Amino acid sequence: MSSENHSLFGAFREETDGIVFGVGALLTIVAIGAIAIRPDTTAEMLTTANTFLWKELGWLYLWSMFLAVAFCLWLLVGPWGKIKLGNPDDDPEFTFFQFFAMLFSAGLSTGLVFYGPAEALFHYSSGPPLLSAGAESAGIIPGAVQYTMLHWGISPWAAYLTVGVTIAYYVHRHDAPIKPSTIFAPFIGVSNLDENWVKFLDIGMVVVSVGGVAVSLGFVVTQFMTGLSYNWGIEFGNLGTILITVGLTVGFTISAALGVKKGIRRISSFNMYLFAGLLVVAFIFGPTAFLLNLGGEAFGGYVTQFIEMSLYTNVSNGTEWVGAWTIFYWAWWFSFAPMIGIFIARICRGHTIRQIVFAGLVGTSAASFPWFVVMGGSSLWAQNTSRVDILGVVSQYGIEVAGFPLFEQLMPFGKLFSALYLLLVLTFLITTVDSTTLSLAMFTTGGDSNPPTANRVAWGVLVGFLTSLLIIMGGLAALKDLVVLVGLPIAIVVGFCIVGLTMEFEQRYPVLLTERYGVDDENEDPESISLVSYLSTRQAESSSD
Repeated sequence: MSSENHSLFGAFREETDGIVFGVGALLTIVAIGAIAIRPDTTAEMLTTANTFLWKELGWLYLWSMFLAVAFCLWLLVGPWGKIKLGNPDDDPEFTFFQFFAMLFSAGLSTGLVFYGPAEALFHYSSGPPLLSAGAESAGIIPGAVQYTMLHWGISPWAAYLTVGVTIAYYVHRHDAPIKPSTIFAPFIGVSNLDENWVKFLDIGMVVVSVGGVAVSLGFVVTQFMTGLSYNWGIEFGNLGTILITVGLTVGFTISAALGVKKGIRRISSFNMYLFAGLLVVAFIFGPTAFLLNLGGEAFGGYVTQFIEMSLYTNVSNGTEWVGAWTIFYWAWWFSFAPMIGIFIARICRGHTIRQIVFAGLVGTSAASFPWFVVMGGSSLWAQNTSRVDILGVVSQYGIEVAGFPLFEQLMPFGKLFSALYLLLVLTFLITTVDSTTLSLAMFTTGGDSNPPTANRVAWGVLVGFLTSLLIIMGGLAALKDLVVLVGLPIAIVVGFCIVGLTMEFEQRYPVLLTERYGVDDENEDPESISLVSYLSTRQAESSSD
């Protein structure tokens, strides 16, 4: 063995938290392996569990996400937004555009290319119960796009940002480790984050996170293979599926191994240019006037009905539709929140909370809403006017193929743009998964912001292997059901983040109360005050009185 390899694996052994990495990886393999081996049995069990969650605890998912949105809007416009994550003289490690490109590429991009042309079509064909228009009618088109905006707008980013800002604040202001358990710093103090019992949260986050990544990777791998099959007639058996998944795994593992500056940042910037180029092409050569009218009407409905859609459960007629769509999405975003939160903390040093929240809420919505209007709206227009039977193609090939006939049959040089769309699927996949494997590596090294390459490679290989196993064995649908289940504890964790960060900020930069506790000068940066120590101090003061 060469000295270079010895050094590589030596760093892996020395810097990796053996308990979190070993137990987390083992539990992940057991959970996903059980789904892959007996997909039908586990799918039936998980469907039963999900039905219970939809009916009995759906309100918890909806309210947790809604409160996260309200909290992030307060951070955006309130005085706490001026807090800088880092020392007062710290310059941002990345420019705002670089930060935004990485944030956007990591957070939603694989879903954008997968669901962009397709989700509004599903709402068009099924008719969400909140909408008054009938299924497959012209009147339901604005509502179909409006619901897509709900599922991909500010709500998922509120979950990411609530976790991310909480971790980033303690990492960059109080030198806490960059790991999920840091969210408990307001309650137990930074000094107690190295206790062994705290590792159970990090282990749980590993299992939840790998499940969420495997779902996303599985979606996009199937989209990539179906795109090759639809466009060029290439068919894949089990061996081909493994080879494609391994090839993609090598791509995002190399990017993750190169690190943030050399790998993720460069591919993220490329993604944004390709994404914008395809969006402009689809807008110009599509039904432009129709899209402009549709976008305005759908966005207006999104704004005016946001609260109603966010908390709607269809309690009088059953929760099946809301459970299958809104609650599933919220659980999916919750399962990603620890990873994206860690990634946000890694790249945000030197920026203010307001800048981070602005990029997450306003910036990403400004980029994703036009995509859903143009791609989803064009699909709806083509379907409703019978120019292209996209639903027929979807019924034959699956949801993952929806974007290809749109480019191929409605655009000039359709084959070229269809191939570029496939390239976008690939590059967005790489940036999404490499950022999450980087987060997993930080999880399992005790919060090291630059984890060893071997750790990143190990997680990349494991995620790729488990995903290919699920695709081959037919367990991807069962894993989607598992995501709803594992999203429940993260919904509760988001609530802890809101409460803990509010307490911390109110003690140091009071807005809601007029009395200050523990800090005389808001420019000082003292050690973190935990809830326990704060309550103990207040009790002692009351006793002395």
